[in-house]
Amino acid sequence: DALETEFPLFPLGLVAVPHELVPLHIFEARYRLMVGECLDEEREFGIVWASPDGLRDVGCAVEIAEVVERLEDGRLNILVRGTRPFRLHERSDALGYPAGTVEWLDDELEEPEEEAAAETREAYRVLVAAATEHELDDEDLAEMDAYRMAATVEFGPDAKQALLELRSEEARLRLLTRLLRAASKRLDLIGRAEAR
Repeated sequence: DALETEFPLFPLGLVAVPHELVPLHIFEARYRLMVGECLDEEREFGIVWASPDGLRDVGCAVEIAEVVERLEDGRLNILVRGTRPFRLHERSDALGYPAGTVEWLDDELEEPEEEAAAETREAYRVLVAAATEHELDDEDLAEMDAYRMAATVEFGPDAKQALLELRSEEARLRLLTRLLRAASKRLDLIGRAEAR
């Protein structure tokens, strides 16, 4: 698989997945340098989860979707969008900011069972309706893969990291179905508690 060297990295206490929009506040000098270069060269950088157990080796590349605000002291508020997963092979500090050699991760070539996708989309529809009172129609849902659905729900970093590390869409769909149902159950419990 293709390796890319000197790929800019941003270790954070969060996990991004493809299609997800993540707001970032950039204040450290080395990350201001990194983001400045990524903007100039229109290139991605990678978000890797600095978990309590250490830096994970599978991360998600992001593109800068928007510079929301440039502050006078050089700090930036930006919005990034997840693009594609990678595995970090080795780290490098030669650029003045964290970087590394990464391998772009492809999925296994298999079409997920339609049943798995249908179950996930139904669980997603139920959760979105409960959380937002917005009914998704079949057309909207038909275009959504596991990452697109996961990108809009606030799961914890462990759950998102697990999704990111799976190399099969069917496996992602099955995990996501469980996560969505658990989230619906939590919402339901909160709703019942508030009703009391």
